Amino acid sequence: MNEKPNLIVDLTFNFSLKIIAFTEVLESQRRFNLANQLFRSGTSIGANIREAQGAESKIDFRHKCKIAYKEAQETEYWLMLCKHAENYPFEEELYDYIKSIIKVLGKIISSTH
Repeated sequence: MNEKPNLIVDLTFNFSLKIIAFTEVLESQRRFNLANQLFRSGTSIGANIREAQGAESKIDFRHKCKIAYKEAQETEYWLMLCKHAENYPFEEELYDYIKSIIKVLGKIISSTH
């Protein structure tokens, strides 16, 4: 299969891998509820972006990107909880990564009419 590079697909896939690793850290510290929420929203971003690649129309593509954007915002929220909650691990790299994804998705959404 000869796929062209796609920034948002690659960003969100790699972010999902990092989320998987970080949620395993949370689970090892018995932070199961937050780990589950973060896993679900963090990996959903890439799944929705991947689904958008097969969209039936520009409207469908934009809609799926908006869903991914909302999931990215939710993921940012869970990461901020980790940062500010007592005795929770936090990785600044993940927070910077999600902020980049939110910016890229915002540009994609605003440029797709």
